[in-house]
Amino acid sequence: MISVPKGTKDVLPSQSYKWQYIENCAREVARVFNIREVRTPVFEHTELFARGVGDTTDIVNKEMYTFLDKGDRSITLKPEGTAGVARMFIENGLASSPLPMKSFYITPCYRYERPQAGRLREFHQFGVEMYGSAEPAADAECIFAASSFLEKIGIKNVRLELNSIGCKSCRADYNKALKAYFEPHLNEMCSTCKERFEKNPLRMLDCKEEGCKKIAAGAPRILDYLCPDCYAHFDEVKNLLAAQGLDFTVNPGIVRGLDYYTRTVFEFVSTSIGAQGTVCAGGRYDSLISELGGPSTPAVGFAAGLERLILLMENTGVEFPAPPVPDIYLAGMDAVTRAKAFELAASLRREGIAAECDLMNRSLKAQLKYTDKSGATYVAVIGGNELAEGALNVKKMSDGSTRKVDFGELINYIKG
Repeated sequence: MISVPKGTKDVLPSQSYKWQYIENCAREVARVFNIREVRTPVFEHTELFARGVGDTTDIVNKEMYTFLDKGDRSITLKPEGTAGVARMFIENGLASSPLPMKSFYITPCYRYERPQAGRLREFHQFGVEMYGSAEPAADAECIFAASSFLEKIGIKNVRLELNSIGCKSCRADYNKALKAYFEPHLNEMCSTCKERFEKNPLRMLDCKEEGCKKIAAGAPRILDYLCPDCYAHFDEVKNLLAAQGLDFTVNPGIVRGLDYYTRTVFEFVSTSIGAQGTVCAGGRYDSLISELGGPSTPAVGFAAGLERLILLMENTGVEFPAPPVPDIYLAGMDAVTRAKAFELAASLRREGIAAECDLMNRSLKAQLKYTDKSGATYVAVIGGNELAEGALNVKKMSDGSTRKVDFGELINYIKG
């Protein structure tokens, strides 16, 4: 037997309604914030992620699914959603469209890493990207949209953590301070941190090795090195969030795992899904578009992993809406009556009514047993008498009551 590849997972019919619920909530939040959907390819040229995500990140160095296509071009399955949307923005000249451009995506992503609770090698993200505004209000709106989404799907036991990692100007001074701090400890740190020390010392704060994390805990804080503009920007973001009643904690340790972030970064964190505590995260990335060859365009966004959200909702007892069930099951007793059941089911479906009938040539007893399992709201049996009369007895399964309904009135009765 061929089994599913490690780090991937089937979504069964018994589970798919949970995914649809979360996706529908995401689309509804996007609607009220006037955020429009975009769709980008599942694979891109590898250079996009090397330049956009950053060649010092674990994603680019260790986790990407990269291969040569038949034209010897290096292709990568997208490990995250932002770089593809940025490429789309540039390639399609959207900088000349009315700004801000507010977009969202629901997409599969791929990273080669050890599977664990809430993290697979194929996973799915709901993400929002806002291009064109450098104002703190855009940061606050983005965070508010993320919070609204989590609230809408019923997640409450999360905390919002904020930080600012500054701009290129104040980051230069901070990088010098980090190098001065880390240099005496380099021999105690992992090989990845030693590489980052030269290329991007800020990324050393994001190392997952326990020894490196202990050393990084005493490092200088970026908030102490913010330039006046970045400090004022972060202060206004906090004021706007407080005015909306959003509780948050400033966490100077948040740097995020991607090189394109600048200024505001944020995470919604839970302790209910094991080691992977972040369920939604994002921030500002004002230099990404220009680094990919487009016009200088400020941007802010976030992404949330659907697998983690489902796991969190299940672990914390969040109730999903009931899965969909048929409105009516029409059972037939023989070939002629099953054909009539098929005909009636087709007419009901054309009117938007979820109707089921036998497709397995089952006996009447087996059909009624299947009806119980399907959860149908109504059931009706068509026999010779029903055909002759042009009417059938419709049973309401919740209370066992029955009513005789003409074939022609069945639609109106079910719609009720």
